[in-house]
Amino acid sequence: MNKGTAIVGFFLCFLAGIGLMYGVDRSHGVNVEPEGIAAKGGLDHSAAPVPVTGKDPFWGRPDAPVTVVEVSDFECPFCSRVEPTMDQIRKNYGPEKVRIVWKHNPLPFHKEARPAAEAAATVFTLGGNDAFWKFHDTVFQNQRTLSEDNFEKWAVASGVDGAKFKAAYSAKKDAAKVDEDLAMAKSIGVTGTPAFRINGITLVGAQPYEKFKEIIDQELVEANKLIASGTAKTQVYVERAKKNVSSTPPPKEEQAQKPAEDTAIWKVPVLDDDPIQGPKDALVTIVEFSDFQCPFCKRVEDTIKQVHDKYGNDVRFVWKDLPLPFHPRAIPASTLARVAYKQKGNKAFWDAHHALFDSQPKLEDSDLEAVAQKLGLTWNTVKSAIDDKKFQSKMDANSDLANDLNARGTPHFFVNGFRLSGAQPFEKFQEVIDAQLSKAKSIAARGIAKDKVYDEIMKEGKEPPPPEKKSVAAPTKDNPVKGPASAKVTIQIFSDFQCPFCKRVEPTLKQVADEYKDKVKFVWRNMPLPFHQDAPLASEAAMEVYAQKGAAGFWKYHDQLFDAQGTDNGIKRENLEKLAQELGCDMTKFKEALDSHKHKAQIDADVAVATQASINGTPAFAINGYFISGAQPYSAFKGAIQRALKD
Repeated sequence: MNKGTAIVGFFLCFLAGIGLMYGVDRSHGVNVEPEGIAAKGGLDHSAAPVPVTGKDPFWGRPDAPVTVVEVSDFECPFCSRVEPTMDQIRKNYGPEKVRIVWKHNPLPFHKEARPAAEAAATVFTLGGNDAFWKFHDTVFQNQRTLSEDNFEKWAVASGVDGAKFKAAYSAKKDAAKVDEDLAMAKSIGVTGTPAFRINGITLVGAQPYEKFKEIIDQELVEANKLIASGTAKTQVYVERAKKNVSSTPPPKEEQAQKPAEDTAIWKVPVLDDDPIQGPKDALVTIVEFSDFQCPFCKRVEDTIKQVHDKYGNDVRFVWKDLPLPFHPRAIPASTLARVAYKQKGNKAFWDAHHALFDSQPKLEDSDLEAVAQKLGLTWNTVKSAIDDKKFQSKMDANSDLANDLNARGTPHFFVNGFRLSGAQPFEKFQEVIDAQLSKAKSIAARGIAKDKVYDEIMKEGKEPPPPEKKSVAAPTKDNPVKGPASAKVTIQIFSDFQCPFCKRVEPTLKQVADEYKDKVKFVWRNMPLPFHQDAPLASEAAMEVYAQKGAAGFWKYHDQLFDAQGTDNGIKRENLEKLAQELGCDMTKFKEALDSHKHKAQIDADVAVATQASINGTPAFAINGYFISGAQPYSAFKGAIQRALKD
């Protein structure tokens, strides 16, 4: 289970500059075209030193006085970190003053960045700006699950025809646009991401909002001078960019903000029921967390064969099932392999393993039945194991271990405890294996039996840090509660009705409630974030429903508000009243409560509790003091709850 907050920026709405927030509408008329300009392409500013053309996705008016060119990478954590700042710019300046233009710069060490860039370019070609920004948001919200299958799914969700997307993406029809952006970035001195040119002025990295504001405000003044002197609004960007670039010394080379390599040796247990390929006394143990539906796990199989061929009995592989939640056929496939292992032993598992990857992506029941028949397994036995979730506890245990080790994607390897993430080429495996093999030989030379070398290495292995704890003030009678008063575990939810990540975690909380029943109770804490303009009034409305209808009414209204999030009326006052009326509230009292902000003091008190506990974003959870930040998976909650129950 993730115990720290290092990756929180990927999963929750943070205050400006800390994490991901998508509180500003990217579409619905913001790409307003001056007369005579093509609706999709906007202005041709190819004459500017930082060129912008109709092939670039943009937000705002094409003739806005300030243009922010964002050179970015969909897999870069620093690029995701700056997105809340970009949304703050949209909100505070609006489309009349600022235009934001996207340029692709997938960095070479981000293996999924280039495919994501090509997918986004395809979405733009097929669906225009609105579709691009929807896709852009989804990619950053799911930055750790980038895959071709998801690109297609997200493209469709963005409003693009799935068949057309698949055909164009497979044919790499928009790869040339990514190449053009890469060449442009190189020509203006960009080598890292994120990088910005604001009317030609350089700003490097995930800078805070204030840095952008300083430059934008300065450029608005200069742009207005140009317009007052007779320069056409459509030419302001070109003129300002030329002047700024010519008057600014060449910037120092921008260094790619590549995360530091993890050089730790992690304590990764090998259990009796883990499938193993290779001798017990192999000097190098490679533990693989993998998923039979993951295309990258399949892709790395050829590399693993090369490892076997080169190193022979010096290497053993240990399999850990890690079926990812967005791969619906991964658990059935893993179950089949587990049935083979249980009935026929280690060799049968690896035969099933090879057969399943050979069958991928065809892993429906009929495909699995064919694999079972090939392996001499009875389909009824396999299907029964799938339906009964027979091996779910083992898979959950592997997921918990993966979370502990921060192994959040597949394939993920530990070579004698040394982390190797992703479908790396053989040369990278060779580099790591050679280094670990040399160390293992040194240990064996000290008289340690070869079959005990891995255990010896693990003695000094790094263990996950203890879970973070926060001292959070106890709730009061004014906080809505769901669950029995006698529950051993209290989950305090700090949430915001307009936050998309708060909505996303709701099914996980339902899963927690279904699993733990009377062992847990939930306490609601209002934490409307300042950049979500509809959230404060929604919180006040929910508290008035609580005052009139009690906890049952509150939680029903809570569900309705999250259901309304993102719809046309959303959580605007009109809809707040409509939903309250449907619940049978006294509407005179309800409207008076909203008009007088009757419940604002209680909401402010919840925010003060969060601030005192250094909780800065939503959703956030205090589970008997154990802290979880963001829309974390079920396994993260399970780990914290289990610890709380043990305490």
